[in-house]
Amino acid sequence: MPIVRLSGTVLGADDPGRSTRAKLLFLLFQAGWDIYNSNGDQRISLSNIEEKIIESDAFVFTPGATIEDMFKAISVFVGYQTLDRFLAGKPTIILNSDQSWNSLYKVLIHLEKMGTIKQDHSEFMLNAEAPEDVIRLLDQARDQGIPDADREKICAATIPTANTPPPSDYRGNVCVFCSATLEDPAFIADGEALGRLLAENRLGCVSGAGKSGIMGAVVRGSVGAGGWTAGSNVPHIIELEGLPDGLSQFWLREDIYTRMEVMIEHSNAFVIFPGGAGTIQELLALMIFKHRDHPVMKNKPVVIFNRPGPDGNGFWDPLIGLLEDQCKSDDFVVATSLEEIIPAVTRHLEPA
Repeated sequence: MPIVRLSGTVLGADDPGRSTRAKLLFLLFQAGWDIYNSNGDQRISLSNIEEKIIESDAFVFTPGATIEDMFKAISVFVGYQTLDRFLAGKPTIILNSDQSWNSLYKVLIHLEKMGTIKQDHSEFMLNAEAPEDVIRLLDQARDQGIPDADREKICAATIPTANTPPPSDYRGNVCVFCSATLEDPAFIADGEALGRLLAENRLGCVSGAGKSGIMGAVVRGSVGAGGWTAGSNVPHIIELEGLPDGLSQFWLREDIYTRMEVMIEHSNAFVIFPGGAGTIQELLALMIFKHRDHPVMKNKPVVIFNRPGPDGNGFWDPLIGLLEDQCKSDDFVVATSLEEIIPAVTRHLEPA
């Protein structure tokens, strides 16, 4: 029988979502689905999330959305965007009967308007208002399939052998999470400027090793200024985006989750530049590690570059609003200009 994986955690007998989950379980069993995580007691990590995706045939996210639930949902959406073969034909349903998913939807709608998300998220993450809707949408998705993400491969997955460690006088590595699709000249210029600033301040530049968009610009800026640059990528995304020139070190991984893991492990600070669904995914992963007091994030600052737009609103305003409801005040720092980023990073590192 097909297997559906549920999200969410049951918080005891008084959990307000318990009755909704019970009804959902009944309807899924009645419709012929086997269920993983029916009790809400399974913990997913970056190391095992791909395994959970492979063994599942559909994904249902339940009410009471937490930052971990949002991370898992956005991870599946990023998988659709990047043509992950293990997600082919596997639908995602979000049961939003308590409207707790609205803050994530708001962020995604904003990014679609900004051009960093090219797909309509509502076609990939199907919204349900009641348990009965979940069954109907699962049946509909099995009949109609998953929409095309409208992406094409542009090159072969040629893997670089770069393996030069950071110079001994470097103060640390800064990982930049950002868009690989946004090509607005002003944003590209900001990316190149940040890459130069990292090199000039003896800071290594770690990225997702994409050639296009802001991601490619950051690497070009660092390489052009003589900086050390490193990155991680996976074969099927390399085929979609290519690899930048000049990488000093490269870590090949087989999935986007262990790709994130190696980037986090090799970085001392993180800058969240304008980006899309992948950037949200990466930021939420950092927040989860912080909330778990994971040693991989000990004393590592997270700086969100909330770039002001012509209308005075910041690029990440909706995301910051989401985080303010889910995170502590010291989990991240907001910068509104390029000049603020390096000081926000270096105050946590060794003196120059």
